Amino acid sequence: MIRIRRRPSKKKPKEHQAPQLASSQDIPLSKKLNENVQFISSLYQESSDVIFRTFVVSEIDAVIIYIEGLSDTQKLDQQVLDTLLDRNEFDESDFLLSIKNRLPISNIKRISTFSACIDAIAHGNPVLLFDGFEQAFSLGLVKFEKRSIEEPQAESSIRGPREGFTESISVNISLVRRIIKDPSLKMKTVHVGQYTKTKVVISYIEGIVDKTLIEEIENRLHRITIDGVLESGYIEQFIEDNPYSPFPQVLYTERPDVASANLLEGRAVLMIEGTPISLIAPVSFFSLFQSHEDYYERFWVGSTIRSLRFLFLAISLFLPSMYVAITTFHQEMIPTDLLLSIASSREGVPFPAIVEAIMIEMAFEALREAGIRLPKQVGSAVSIVGALVIGQAAVQAGIVSAPMIIVVSITGIASFMVPHYSIGLAIRLLRFPIIILAGFLGLIGIMLALILIIIHLSTLRSFGLPYLSPIATLQKHPMQDTFIRSPLWKMNKRPHLTGEFNASRQGRNLKPDPNNGGD
Repeated sequence: MIRIRRRPSKKKPKEHQAPQLASSQDIPLSKKLNENVQFISSLYQESSDVIFRTFVVSEIDAVIIYIEGLSDTQKLDQQVLDTLLDRNEFDESDFLLSIKNRLPISNIKRISTFSACIDAIAHGNPVLLFDGFEQAFSLGLVKFEKRSIEEPQAESSIRGPREGFTESISVNISLVRRIIKDPSLKMKTVHVGQYTKTKVVISYIEGIVDKTLIEEIENRLHRITIDGVLESGYIEQFIEDNPYSPFPQVLYTERPDVASANLLEGRAVLMIEGTPISLIAPVSFFSLFQSHEDYYERFWVGSTIRSLRFLFLAISLFLPSMYVAITTFHQEMIPTDLLLSIASSREGVPFPAIVEAIMIEMAFEALREAGIRLPKQVGSAVSIVGALVIGQAAVQAGIVSAPMIIVVSITGIASFMVPHYSIGLAIRLLRFPIIILAGFLGLIGIMLALILIIIHLSTLRSFGLPYLSPIATLQKHPMQDTFIRSPLWKMNKRPHLTGEFNASRQGRNLKPDPNNGGD
């Protein structure tokens, strides 16, 4: 069985740790309210949005501390202040318990350290402190503006759910919970970032996932020492196995149905606060060419489209280099009529084929990036008009040949067949060194590049899973979901990812049979 291989650290860990916000934060709260307020206010000096609301409950001084804009002030007034100020008869024998029982709030936690108070305030939970007590209350009254649930722009679909993750991690968790309703769906929380304290939730299904995988993910997250995490890309770059590889070793998605499908296959999903992008691990090379619609359509359609993706992968990666190699070194492979046509079109071009290919590829990549970065109303026009105008003008000016424009255009169209943007970027990056090898060594250079890519892919792992699995490991059942997609009623086994796993995911003999419908 495959076991997760922990990466040994080449460097000795540094003895010192990152400095904390205040070294005295971990000390317990004082019984004196003034000392507690003075310490917390010293941390939030020159912060006008931090509110200290003082009042008296049963002749006991109290204060509520919250950040304006993060806490629900309307509920704070109605459910906390009105309740405490209107009723002063509280049980003196257990004052805190009587306060907790009177407050109409579902989420109330007792906290006893300054670090817990600062953490609660930073996350939008008001902190309620009383004079003479070493404990405080964290009130679950978080409220901030968030984006509504919309269809994912980067993963649109014709058939399937129209819901996508948002920047609110609580909303994302609820979207997954709505799909997977079993209590075996677990959520572990880790905070990453010294200043941002970004919440990262590791979700998995107990009994399906390998526990060693979850432990390894937790260890890699705990090793991250950074000022802040602003997007899931930060996490991805710190936890991947081989950071120098152009190929992604973690899959990302903003669709709850895709995340749920991977959870049911024994993978772990990392949901990061502040971004709609969730990370999925482990992944293989072939999972990067799988689309959610492959499973929503009938298997004939899904298998045909997936096979086309691998065909256009080869075209996108090798077509420009093949053109450069054949026109430069292997002209005898071209039919005579086609060779004469290419020669006549290149008659006035002053550059060799390798320079011509690199120039047009770079221009095409620039237009693609410009179309992405510009506003939507302008971006599409720049991409289409720019490609047509520049291409036609370059051919008429004799800078490039018409066949090269055709080759680069077909390559660009083929690259759009890749369903995931991350693997598409890897293909675009590898295309340039392959063109250079083809320009200097011909078809031998292309074969050398192919061999190097296969060797590199064979050495990659994603959290213990071989990157070319299940082809490299020759697993029978996962082969049903690689180049083609078998019928759902045949896919009885889960893919073998890492370590121990629950192999069975559905019953046997599920093939539709109308003759046995009444049995």
